[in-house]
Amino acid sequence: MLNNNTRFKVPYAICRMMVMSASAISAFSPYAGMAQSATQSTAPKDVGWPRQVTQNGSTLVYYQPQVDEWKNQKSLKARIAFSLTPKGGANVHGVAAMHCNTLVDKDASTVYLRDIKLEDVRFPGADEATASANEKLVKELMPMGGEPISLERLMADVEQGKVTATKVAVKNDPPAIFYSEDAAVLLLIQGEPAHAPVDKTDLDFIVNTNWDVFYDKTPKTYYALIQNRWFTTTDVKGTWSPVSKLPAEMSKLPAGQNFDEAQKMIPPPAATGTAPKIFFSDQPAELIAVKGKPIYTKIPNTQLMFVSNTDNDLFLDNASQKFYVLLSGRWFEAAATSGPWSYAGDKLPADFAKIPNNSPKARVLASVPGTQAASDAVLLAQIPTTAVVKKSNVESKVKVAYDGQPEFKPIESTSMEYAVNTQEKVIKVGDMYYLCFQAVWFMSTKPNGPWKVADNVPDEIYTIPPSSPVYNVTYVTQTNVTETTVESSVTAGYFGAFIIGVGIGACIAYGTGWFYPPYMWWGPGMIYPIYRPWPCTYGGGFVYNPWTGGFAGGRTVYGPYGAAGTSAWYNPATGRYGRSASVQGWYGGRTAASSYNPWTGGYAATSQGHNAYAQWGNSVATRGGQWAQTGHITTANGTVAGYRTSTGQSGVVTHGANGTVAKGTNGTFVGHDGNVYRKNTDGGWSQYTKGGGWNPVSNPASKNISGQTRKTMPEPNHNISGQTQHAVSPDVMNNLKNSDQARQRGQLQTQRFQNMQHNFGGGRFSGGGFGGGGFRRR
Repeated sequence: MLNNNTRFKVPYAICRMMVMSASAISAFSPYAGMAQSATQSTAPKDVGWPRQVTQNGSTLVYYQPQVDEWKNQKSLKARIAFSLTPKGGANVHGVAAMHCNTLVDKDASTVYLRDIKLEDVRFPGADEATASANEKLVKELMPMGGEPISLERLMADVEQGKVTATKVAVKNDPPAIFYSEDAAVLLLIQGEPAHAPVDKTDLDFIVNTNWDVFYDKTPKTYYALIQNRWFTTTDVKGTWSPVSKLPAEMSKLPAGQNFDEAQKMIPPPAATGTAPKIFFSDQPAELIAVKGKPIYTKIPNTQLMFVSNTDNDLFLDNASQKFYVLLSGRWFEAAATSGPWSYAGDKLPADFAKIPNNSPKARVLASVPGTQAASDAVLLAQIPTTAVVKKSNVESKVKVAYDGQPEFKPIESTSMEYAVNTQEKVIKVGDMYYLCFQAVWFMSTKPNGPWKVADNVPDEIYTIPPSSPVYNVTYVTQTNVTETTVESSVTAGYFGAFIIGVGIGACIAYGTGWFYPPYMWWGPGMIYPIYRPWPCTYGGGFVYNPWTGGFAGGRTVYGPYGAAGTSAWYNPATGRYGRSASVQGWYGGRTAASSYNPWTGGYAATSQGHNAYAQWGNSVATRGGQWAQTGHITTANGTVAGYRTSTGQSGVVTHGANGTVAKGTNGTFVGHDGNVYRKNTDGGWSQYTKGGGWNPVSNPASKNISGQTRKTMPEPNHNISGQTQHAVSPDVMNNLKNSDQARQRGQLQTQRFQNMQHNFGGGRFSGGGFGGGGFRRR
């Protein structure tokens, strides 16, 4: 872990790609360091397909499952093709229907297939006695649990069909959007300035802002350190002017409280260049900052141009002469850059979907409804990360601290209430209290506990509307309860990524769009209030990153600490105050790592889909990799990996001498007609037929003069060599081709993720070492 004064120097392009990691757990957290060790687990992982099992002289080669249904991303139905060579017998091919449960580890981008059941095992052309004996042998050899497959492969196969999604009732009203072609800065203060005292001085530190802002009480003047230059004003909402001299009180800033950056600028250094214009907002806002007059770059084969001299995703549509900008996953349009802006996500020009994958602006495709990238993001957002939580190990660790006596307010449109004077998510349902802590549900008869792991969560909790600041807890569920454990699953909404625009094609947006006023409380005899913000949608520069499959910041982060609405807090009872970025921010060659996340209520950085269980540590919650790895031994003779399910089933998976990957290609499939097919090296297809041979199949579709596809009746015909070609229906052939394309796409994406993991370290949501308690103050 890193100390508070650690700084990094990395290329801006790399910083922009990074997403927050659980390795960014605060240095003050008792679970610091757990996340990195978890991502470095040696648990079984997807090393390729097909796979081979050899036992007692018999060999089973089984190919990548073809997904028919992945219900709630927890229960999988698939078809699987296999090749069986019994001891002393001839090789035969067969097909089977597979049912299993899944456990997802998003950090490792791996799905573990468990409690596998094979049904309807068939061998084309085999007699009944032989088929029965072979079916028994296949079931003996097939691994029944702990089998890893990459998340990318499964997603690619699922997405052959339509990715279904439930729209969230988010708000898409535009924020205040400022535009500047000169040097400019956005200064955010959420509501009225929240003052906190600076020890042994006559200064206050403004907590709820994204830059270093101080208040000198005697002359009642504000001073702000912005981009290595000091500015001053008597009214934060007024005009800020550069200042070359600071009051003597500023030289008294205490050491060791992360005021080091400000101290380096006292006295103010000689100013160089033009001072930036300061745009102020007391509500979430965005700044489109262009370096001079816009430079437009045309996107080939479209009417679109993008502005290349800005970090924003700003486009001009030549056809309509309208501007489009992407903010927090939402599109807004205007006739001029000065506005007014209106929501445009449901009426984007069709040309946006034509942006090439190799375009400098390809990243926006994840926010264009109907594109493959958007489909990827939507599916990923719905895939849960699951952990097996040991009840006895967590219940003693859960505490809820209130500011004064517990205070609850109604959750609109429900009969429930939520606690407003604590950073934890406590929901009152009838006479019971439910706590969602680090993505695990607890319950108690009292608001202060003691807390017990909840075996059941009331259905009413899942009716909490997006307008409530505790809405994100509706994305945490608990299942498979035993006396000692419970499986807790969390999806992207818990971390602030929501599905929008289902009617015209779904995509992902960051934040609900609702404004949750910050919490402030004055206790008895307190001069300064306790201040705690709720998450905000705008002002942090969030963008979906299709490379990592997560939401990232850093593209348009306003200030060294990110957005004010997601980073600041102060509690005079403990003397703790501070501010830290909720995203990876860039400032003067440095990154600002997060330590407090209001969405999760814990001192850890998280991102879309990222797993909150790293804070618990291995002794408390078992993630996908550790679940599959009760034993894992590799020798020259192969690999043996033990597994144990949450229901008590256990066994051993044995892989052959080739490792887990058998020789040959992953080009054998089960057709919808129940037959076995393989793709030939020349691009054609063959069918496994009675007698154990492979015979080519004819193409059942042809083109008429107008270019339209004309389906032909399936009839046998002959190729040039005279070999009989078996005709298959157009639907079967189309499905085979789609399965082949999905398999290739999944392979490429798996390799891409593994390369990224190798190059940058960590998992899908790792920041590659961008961790630590960064700029936290106390």
